[in-house]
Amino acid sequence: MNFTAISDLNISELQIYRHLRDNAVTKDNSFIADSPMVVNILLNTSIKIKSILATQKYYDENSELITQKNIPNLYVADKKLMKEIVGHNIHHGVMMHGIRPSETSLEALDDKIIMLDLLSKTDNVGSISRSAAALGIHSLLVPSKGPHPYGRRALRVSMGHVSKLKIHTYDDIFSTLRTLQEHGYKIFAAETTTDAISLQEVQIPKKWVILMGDEAHGISKEILNACDTVVKIEMSEDVKSFNVATAASILMYQFKMSNQ
Repeated sequence: MNFTAISDLNISELQIYRHLRDNAVTKDNSFIADSPMVVNILLNTSIKIKSILATQKYYDENSELITQKNIPNLYVADKKLMKEIVGHNIHHGVMMHGIRPSETSLEALDDKIIMLDLLSKTDNVGSISRSAAALGIHSLLVPSKGPHPYGRRALRVSMGHVSKLKIHTYDDIFSTLRTLQEHGYKIFAAETTTDAISLQEVQIPKKWVILMGDEAHGISKEILNACDTVVKIEMSEDVKSFNVATAASILMYQFKMSNQ
């Protein structure tokens, strides 16, 4: 492995680590990952990696894994210098600059899909991505204006398992729902309404989409009307709702198990 020891904090190749934040988008769809577990999971995929910024200890412990990848730049720095580069404490000793995988077309998604309306919290996007991967729900639909699963914090919360998912980013939710219905999917909106069907009573078809709404306001009436069915999770009367990531996990598990 050919290492570049860092002494100049202002070299252009390192600025991506300093400036690329959660919801920022670059022309080449760059992302930044951090922590050994996340980085190592991504190293075991076909994702294009442009550079790694890490301590010598990380490289020594993971040399076999890194050697199998053709990574153009391997930067070495101690944690103090890494903190100066990225602007905050680095406890784990490794960061990675990669390129998001190509998007999957709607037509190439699986029969089981988790779909997000405009969620506001990146943590929830990451948590839902991790649960989807764990439950074998490999297709994720996200809005173009919301947090992306390859955002820095979403990647960390997903533990890198978002790399197991087919991702499609949509612009208009109504046209996307219509296209999915035309392809034989039944759309289930997760919302607590007076006419919602309880989860235990829902008949699960072969092709389905679970739509999760905004953390604070849920799914709008207009979007609910565009869906096929509204489903709710039974809960105690004195509790208003689940966290959206928790609700998504419960729904995905029940839907997946019903199709076994």
